[in-house]
Amino acid sequence: MNDIVFTLEKTFTAREVQELFLSVNWISGKYPQRLYKALMGSSTVVTARHGDLLVGLARAVDDGELLAYIHYVLVRPEYHGQGIASKMIELLKKKYENYLYIEVMPEDSKNIGFYQKSGFSLMNDGAAMQLCNFSDER
Repeated sequence: MNDIVFTLEKTFTAREVQELFLSVNWISGKYPQRLYKALMGSSTVVTARHGDLLVGLARAVDDGELLAYIHYVLVRPEYHGQGIASKMIELLKKKYENYLYIEVMPEDSKNIGFYQKSGFSLMNDGAAMQLCNFSDER
């Protein structure tokens, strides 16, 4: 991981983020312009690069004072197991260390252990909820 460069600067292109999201089969990658606009409008985006290749990304949205919500933590499959996602989470935790809450909603229950290792705990009596305004057929 020594040759991976992390930054909180939004220096990525729509094509780069599309390729990254499609590499992990996330539907957001099918909407590159909307994805790019959403990331550029996000409070914080952490990126990981190996040379010129965007290999990881994590983003957070926040209210400016109390709550930061981490949404999107992804790493290209060929870079899994190198600690890239953990480093991006640590950078976000550092940025938001004075907020009352930093929340994350793993979209796959198999990722709960990763977030627990990063210091997160399951919410007492909490449940994730979602309203989807798309179909996979678009």
